[in-house]
Amino acid sequence: MIYSRRFYDRPTLQVARDLIGCRLVRILDGIRLAGLITETEAYIGERDLACHARAGLTPRTAVMYGRPGHAYVYFTYGNHWMLNVVTEGGGFPAAVLIRAMQPVEGIKIISQRRRGRDTFGPGKLCQALGIAKMDNGIDLTATTGGLWIEAGVNVPNSLVTKGPRMGLNKTPEPWLSKPWRFLVKDHVIEWKGA
Repeated sequence: MIYSRRFYDRPTLQVARDLIGCRLVRILDGIRLAGLITETEAYIGERDLACHARAGLTPRTAVMYGRPGHAYVYFTYGNHWMLNVVTEGGGFPAAVLIRAMQPVEGIKIISQRRRGRDTFGPGKLCQALGIAKMDNGIDLTATTGGLWIEAGVNVPNSLVTKGPRMGLNKTPEPWLSKPWRFLVKDHVIEWKGA
């Protein structure tokens, strides 16, 4: 079941937690690749000094101000694409960064794209699934863009840890230490296939 816009049109922290265990699906060269989401981070509004929206509405952040359920894809560190899911609504800029996944479909192709390395990092995940600039703004509530999120595995709270977001470097407090990252221990979800 692909998630509707209603799933994303909720408080960002709630969406970030609920994305854990969901299946991120990519159609690449006609082949379905997928992974269970094992790590997310929330970025919430212009006041959040770790969020790109701190600069206000710009060509880069315009997708974040749009309808929830769209992909916000950006380039960082000169060589990594990052996939975010726009949340909330009404012109409020918020999104969830998809930081890691556990491959479950198209594993051989994912492994080849990563040269046998893991997909535990937002840039690694995007490399594995071929996500790049052309995916910015894709509607994740439809399959037409070749990228979407659907129901996966229910992961109980006891297996999900919360902590500060990563890679924020010079972000001031209290934003640096906000426990807005959700993570499955060792990035492993019990999965029986299908």
